[in-house]
Formats: sequence, structure tokens, C-alpha cells
Amino acid sequence: MDLEQRPEPRKKAAGLAARDASGHLSPITIDRRSTGDDDVAIKILYCGICHSDLHSIKNEWKSAVYPMIPGHEIAGVVTEVGKSVTKFKAGDRVGVGCMVNSCQSCESCNNGFENHCPGTIFTYNSVDKDGTVTYGGYSSMVVVHERFVVRFPESMPLDRGAPLLCAGITVYSPMKYHGLNVPGKHVGVLGLGGLGHVAVKFAKAFGAKVTVISSSPGKEEEALGRLGADAFVASKNADEMRAATGTMDGIINTVSANIPIAPLLGLLKPNGKMILVGLPEKPIDIPPFALVLRNKTLAGSCVGGMADTQEMIDLAAKHGVAADIEVIGADYVNTAMERLARADVRYRFVIDIGNTLKDPAAAAAE
Repeated sequence: MDLEQRPEPRKKAAGLAARDASGHLSPITIDRRSTGDDDVAIKILYCGICHSDLHSIKNEWKSAVYPMIPGHEIAGVVTEVGKSVTKFKAGDRVGVGCMVNSCQSCESCNNGFENHCPGTIFTYNSVDKDGTVTYGGYSSMVVVHERFVVRFPESMPLDRGAPLLCAGITVYSPMKYHGLNVPGKHVGVLGLGGLGHVAVKFAKAFGAKVTVISSSPGKEEEALGRLGADAFVASKNADEMRAATGTMDGIINTVSANIPIAPLLGLLKPNGKMILVGLPEKPIDIPPFALVLRNKTLAGSCVGGMADTQEMIDLAAKHGVAADIEVIGADYVNTAMERLARADVRYRFVIDIGNTLKDPAAAAAE
């Protein structure tokens, strides 16, 4: 073979991988592709832990390919760019969210909605264009097409900004496309966890009146005092639910549990919208009259395109919106997953990859 025809050497990287449905994460050494003409190589410094990571490593969605390295809330620094890259250079502060590629030519891609592309390649547990399985951000570095890299404004901290690449765009996008990003709107946020707390912050940044709806009355102080919501409704309190009936323009539903939806739809004004961003395990039961009588809409939303993701992170930096996090070391990740399963986190775990993930040689030795 000619020297010119030889493939570029792949890059070694350390990672934390699940090997089976137990979900236990342990050190692994992997190969990342060489930096192609349109690629950006990134040294990962932080990676948020999303609840979907927990579902995935335990194969609860029945699509796991092992070994699996999860993580799609990646923040770090550019180390190398391909010769055709124009938007980034070495040293830039950047992030990678839920996608690392798409077909880049379909109607959705051309309209800036790569998240709707039939050929979307997800950041982990997906098949890349070269036939390899993608590995996520619980690793020391990653190589990504420049279209799927987000620039972090200087005022956005990498650790608190990382979760916005999933949680942030997940709640920002439905507010934008369902008209809830207008000052004076009354936005309900159902559930106060990793998604919900960010939804409160974005809704306030848009100038909305924000009411947190939760089945846990103990979260009222957090909602009003810590996060700045305007009101709180305990969903199991009949008097509070009755008082809030017909008052909200929209509700961002972040809850992943199966709960009665009809009483919550009753909180909406005529023509109001509930947008699902949580993923309950079982089908949702909705009486038709709960939607039909007052022209209400039940919609869904899944992350957002790359232009919207950059827009979201820029607006977040402008308004001081960032996730409330608990930074952990790589050796704590399995404990963090156990705590996440019982909702024992306020509100997002973020792994300090840069300072605590072992190098490939150390990982391979174990």
C-alpha cells in the first residue's frame, strides 16, 4: 500500500463503559477516529449525567450495544481541527450534545433540524457513518464533525453549561416553537428535576410568569426561593389545582412517570398547550374531552437542531442561565447512578473528566 493510501492512525482515549445490563461502569480504552477534514477533536473536561444515560446503560429501552460509553452533555477544549474547518480553532471552549452527525442533506437538515433527520447519528450507542458504534462523553476525548460542535461563550462555565446541551435545549426548543418565549406568558413547569429546574430558568429569562407543578409539596421552597419561580402548585392538593385551573398558556411536562394527564390539562387556558419532554414507560391515557372542549394541544418535543442549540447556549450566557450541579470524580460515577435512580441529586451530576478520568494506559491496566 502507498503511504498516501494508508489510513490515518486512530486516537486512543480513556473511557468509562457499561459491559452489560447491570449498568456498572468501569475503565476502558477505546479508539477514536483520526481528525478528518471537517472534524474537530476535543479534549473532554466535563460531562453531565442525563437520566437517559441510566436508562441506556441498563438497556431499559432495549437498544443497548455493549460496551457502551454514555454521555451527551460534553464540554471541553478544541485540540485539533481538520483543514476544512472554519468555525473553530485549537483552544476554543466547545460542547457536544445529543448528536454527532446526520445525513446533512434532507429537508430537516437543510432547515436546521438535524434532530429530525432520519439519519441522525447520536453521540453514543448509535452507528456512525463508518459502521462503528459511537461512544459518548464519559471519555477523555472525542472527534466530531464541526456542524455538531457548539461554541461556549466566555461567560458560560463549562461544568454548569454542559447539561444545557441536553437538558437546556430539551426545554428551550418547545418554548420557542410553541410560542412560550414571549414576555408575559404564563408557563407551567411540571416536575422539578434535571429538566424542570432548567425550564424554570429559561422561562424566567423569556419574561414569563412561571408556576412549578409538583407532586412533592416539599419542593415549594426550592421552586420559589432557589429557582425564582412565581408560584407553586402541589398537584395532589385539590384546592391548589382548582385555584390554578385555566390560568396557564403552556405547560412543559418534564415528568417521566405515568401520571394522570387530564387534571393537568385542566390548568391550561383555552388553546393552551402541554408539551411532553419526559418519556413515561407506558402509554398515556387521555380522555378526548380534556383536549377537545377548549381547543387544547398535547405535543411532544425532542431536543433541537444545531442552530437552536447555539442560540440557546448564547441566550443562557446572556441571562446567566446555567444548571445547578454536583461535580463528581470519575470514580464516583456508579454511586451517582444509584443516587440518580432515586432522584437524589440537585439537579445534575457532572463528571470532572479532565481531572479525574484515568489515562488510557492506567485504564487498560485494570
